Amino acid sequence: MEKDPQLMSKEEKKNRRNSLIGAAFLMATSAVGPGFLTQTAVFTETLLASFGFVILASIILDIGAQLNVWRIIAVSKKRGQEIANEVLPGLGFVVAIFVVIGGLAFNIGNIGGAGLGTNALLGIDPRLGAIITAGIAIFVFISKEAGAAMDQIVKWLGGLLILLIAYVMVVSQPPVGEAIHRSFIPLELDVYAIITVVGGTVGGYITFSGGHRLLDAGISGKESIPEVTRTSVMGILVASLIRVLLFLAVLGVVSAGLRLDPVNPAASVFQHAAGEIGLRLFGLALWVAGITSVIGAAYTSVSFLRTFHKKIDEHYRYWIIGFILFSTVVFVFIGDAALLLVLAGAVNGLILPLTLGSILFAAHKKSIVGTYKHPVWLTVFGAIVVILTTYLGIQTLITQIPQLFNM
Repeated sequence: MEKDPQLMSKEEKKNRRNSLIGAAFLMATSAVGPGFLTQTAVFTETLLASFGFVILASIILDIGAQLNVWRIIAVSKKRGQEIANEVLPGLGFVVAIFVVIGGLAFNIGNIGGAGLGTNALLGIDPRLGAIITAGIAIFVFISKEAGAAMDQIVKWLGGLLILLIAYVMVVSQPPVGEAIHRSFIPLELDVYAIITVVGGTVGGYITFSGGHRLLDAGISGKESIPEVTRTSVMGILVASLIRVLLFLAVLGVVSAGLRLDPVNPAASVFQHAAGEIGLRLFGLALWVAGITSVIGAAYTSVSFLRTFHKKIDEHYRYWIIGFILFSTVVFVFIGDAALLLVLAGAVNGLILPLTLGSILFAAHKKSIVGTYKHPVWLTVFGAIVVILTTYLGIQTLITQIPQLFNM
């Protein structure tokens, strides 16, 4: 039985607090990868101040989705794949395969993004930058205290990313009043953008990263629900803060009549706003986004395999290291692995509907949650997200599968 937080020593309370903050930042920085930066820049250039409404709507849906997932993981004391298997035998294995394929493919992209970041920052070959990044990420998991080390690195690097983007936002002088106004009264309503942003924030493996981290830290059970709830919302708010700051930075640039480079829209935001220094800062921001997403993707993907064999669970750190090494080797010797990325895009859209759908069923099964009573409003929120992301997943399959046959 988990120890009552009120009976913990000062040191134990400190470690618990660090684990809670670390889980929130692990989830947030897993969401904020290189694709997140590009996605936000492109949508802002298209929708201008009305993208604020997209962000606001997505925050509400993100919180609804994540609260469902984290609370049921905490109450059941089981990982996502275990819950899925109890809802429907075999579903957990399907989810795990999807998560690993998606996590591996996106990790190649994250490693590549970090490599491009070092290139913009220091001028070194992206492949060398990718190898250095992988080395740092692997070092985090060599330690027996890998969980604590991960909590610290994602927290501090996440904070650095917020400061970098906040600086560019201030320099770009965005029309904040217009952004606030259009966040509530948009000129254009883009439902597809809302679904896409939700998928980019809590889709795939992302929402499970922090939930699984809390389990590993021993934070679970009905008595931990208040802490889990606060931490869950904190993770969404950190990721959303980064998106809001970047949205305002882009809005300041495009409102001044400047166009973004379609090849690298996020980089042009930093450069337009702060010149050569801005470009270097973008390199640092891209590297931070890349390495934290590498850590989050590797940790969470392997966490979906740990319950399938005791050897994987016993040596999970080595599996994580192998995951990072494989992603790096593919990027360095093959490139962006276009086929794998397209395949991942096709299956990734189905992960959240499957996992969140199984969570909603589990929330009302006594064999899984015991005497816990799940709030009806959370179930309704979750159902809305399942419907929306199912639509997005089907659309993604329709557009991506044909590309597989053209490669």
